[in-house]
Amino acid sequence: MNPERGGLTPGLFLVSTPIGNARDITLRALDIFRDADVLAAEDTRSLKRLLEIHGVPLGDRPCLSYHDHNGDRIRPRLLAALEAGKSVAYASEAGTPMISDPGFDLARAAQEAGYPVTAAPGASAVVTALTLAGLPTDRFLFAGFLPNAATARRKALAEVSDVPATLVFYESPKRLGAMLADAAEVLGDRPAAVCRELTKKFEECRREPLSALAARYAEVQARGEVVVLVGKGDSEKISESDVTSALRDALTTMSVRDAADFVARMHGLKRRPVYQEAMRLAADRN
Repeated sequence: MNPERGGLTPGLFLVSTPIGNARDITLRALDIFRDADVLAAEDTRSLKRLLEIHGVPLGDRPCLSYHDHNGDRIRPRLLAALEAGKSVAYASEAGTPMISDPGFDLARAAQEAGYPVTAAPGASAVVTALTLAGLPTDRFLFAGFLPNAATARRKALAEVSDVPATLVFYESPKRLGAMLADAAEVLGDRPAAVCRELTKKFEECRREPLSALAARYAEVQARGEVVVLVGKGDSEKISESDVTSALRDALTTMSVRDAADFVARMHGLKRRPVYQEAMRLAADRN
C-alpha cells in the first residue's frame, strides 16, 4: 500500500478501458491507474497513451506487458507483487478484461493463490453492440472469435445454432464476408447486424438479414474492429412434411438451388439440409 498515491488496497484490479473514444473511462478506473503500485496491460503502449490523455502520471512504477506469448514468464512476477502486499492493475488492450483477453490465467492464478481480485467495470464491445443491433437482449450468447478454417467455422456455428438467444461474435474484417456466408448457410437467413468501429468516428451498425450482409461484405472490405450479432432461430417447429411440400411447390417454378434458398429463408432454416431435400425431390422427379 502506498499512502502517497492514495492508499489503494493490495490485490489485483481488472480495469476496463475504452474501446474507442478515450472519454469512455470511469473515474474509478483513473483512480486505480493513479494509485496502483504495478500496472500491467495486454498492450502497454495503449495503456500509456490512455494515461497520458487523462493526465495520470506513470512515474517510476513498473508497467509490464502481459499477453498470450509471455504470460508464463510475467505472471510469476505479478503474483510476487501481490505476495508482497502490492496493488496490481491489469488492463486489456481495449474493453473489459477476460473477454477475448489473455488476463484470464492471471486472474485465475491470483484467485487460486488467495489474493484479492476485483473489477472496475466499464466499456465492452459486446454490450455496446447489443444496445445498437436492434436484436433481443433478454438472452444472448457471446461466442468470441470463430475458427479461421471454413470447416471448423461451420462446425462451431452448427454447435450454437439451436441456442435460444441472440448470438454475438467477434470477427476479423478480412474474414467477415466468409463468416457471414457460412452463418447464412448453417444458421438460416436470420436477422443480423454487423457493428464496427464502435464509439469511434466511423462507427457503423448495419441491420439486415444474414444473406444481405453476406452479399455486401463479399464485395466490400470491412475495416476496424467488428462485432457480428445474429438473432435466434424461429422457435416454431416446422415439420419435415411442411418443408417437403414447400419445396415441391417451389420446384415447379425454380431451380433446385433457388428453391432451397427460398424455402430456407421462408422458414428460417439452415440451408444445407433444405438443399439436400430439394436435390432428393428433383432426382425423384427425373
